[in-house]
Order: sequence, then structure tokens, then C-alpha cells
Amino acid sequence: MNIAVAGDHAGFPLKGNVIGELRALGHEVADLGTDSTAPVDYPDYARAVVEAILAGRAQRAVLLCGSGAGACVAANKFRGIRAATCHDSFSARQAVEDDDVNVLCLGARVVGAGLAVDLVKDFVGARFSGLERHRRRLAKIAAFEENFGK
Repeated sequence: MNIAVAGDHAGFPLKGNVIGELRALGHEVADLGTDSTAPVDYPDYARAVVEAILAGRAQRAVLLCGSGAGACVAANKFRGIRAATCHDSFSARQAVEDDDVNVLCLGARVVGAGLAVDLVKDFVGARFSGLERHRRRLAKIAAFEENFGK
């Protein structure tokens, strides 16, 4: 799978662990920045991973910021993106299986390197179930995007 990874300055220290694990699992990884702990704005990195998904260069993305919340809010502003902040394995897996999430947001100030690696494994290892109830709910969300714009 092609996976885009990016994070702001708070996410930078964890980004290398995430990229290393994804590559060890055999995935192609696009590192979309940042490259240091110098302060930057997380919406710029949310946009970078979202554009990679929307252009077909990545199937999924991992986005890192301090809490995971800000990056998640920014990513979810784009039509067709379903981002979730996850700090436990059940949510990282279930978000894909039930909600077809394509962007995992992690809070680098919330989770340590070991847990982040576990969450990434759960996220990339999960597949959308395709169950009718989940397709129905996703169709309602898509209608929100269509009717209320993004």
C-alpha cells in the first residue's frame, strides 16, 4: 500500500518511528514533512497528505501533531477524507473496518513510540467491512459533503 506520512513540529520526533514501521511492513511511504522541530502549521501538513490521497498517490495517510486533534480537524475539511484521531488499538482498527477511515491522526504528545507503532499496524492492517449498515452511514456522510459543501 502507498501511505503518505506527515506531521508538524510536535509530530516530527515520532514520524521516523512511524515511517520505519510502515517500511518494515512492506509499504511504500511518502514522507511529506516536516523535517525538524522548528515550529510549522499543522494544516499545511494535513493538506499535503490529503492531496496525496485525493490525487491517487496514496491510499491512506498517517498525520501527526501534538494532540492529533488539530490535524484531524484540518484533514476532515476535505471532501472524501475520513480522518480519525486514535490513541488505542481498537479505535485504530475499528475506524477503518466500520468507517472506512483513510487518515490516521496521532497525538505525538499523547502516545509514545511503541503505541504509535501498534496503532499504525492496526490501521494499515484493517480493511473496510463493507457491511450494509456501514455503507449506509457513509452514504449519509457523503450526502453531508454534497449538500453542505466542503
